[in-house]
Amino acid sequence: MSAAPRVLVIHGPNLNLLGQREPGIYGAQTLAQLDASLHTLASELGAELTCRQSNHEGVILDWIHAAHGTADGIIINPGAYTHTSVAIQDALRAVPVPAVEVHLSNLYRRESLRQVSMSGVACVGVIMGLGTASYHLALRYLVAEHTARPS
Repeated sequence: MSAAPRVLVIHGPNLNLLGQREPGIYGAQTLAQLDASLHTLASELGAELTCRQSNHEGVILDWIHAAHGTADGIIINPGAYTHTSVAIQDALRAVPVPAVEVHLSNLYRRESLRQVSMSGVACVGVIMGLGTASYHLALRYLVAEHTARPS
């Protein structure tokens, strides 16, 4: 039996304002509530979960780099860095840890500047537009993939 999968959740800029920032787009749930729901699901799935949030690109890069050897999967919502950060794309490509990019809103229903993801091309998949369920689906996917890998 393989060890419990370790998943790192990285919330990017402005996600600390969930529940107050444009709830019509991002929902009424706070970041603390989202993280609590992810911890509950991780427990049900037998996974270890670490959730982090930063408004600073360099901090996010450091967390991605540190995931090598400490995480079996990454769930990342790069926030606005999705559309601008070659550095996050490069970090995701450099670290041999599967990542899933998530977004609460559907980027294709947003302004044209939000319809391009620099980081998504470095991920195994992108889940968007399903609110907090986007994160839950990513967690389920990463746990299932880890469980299916030969020991």
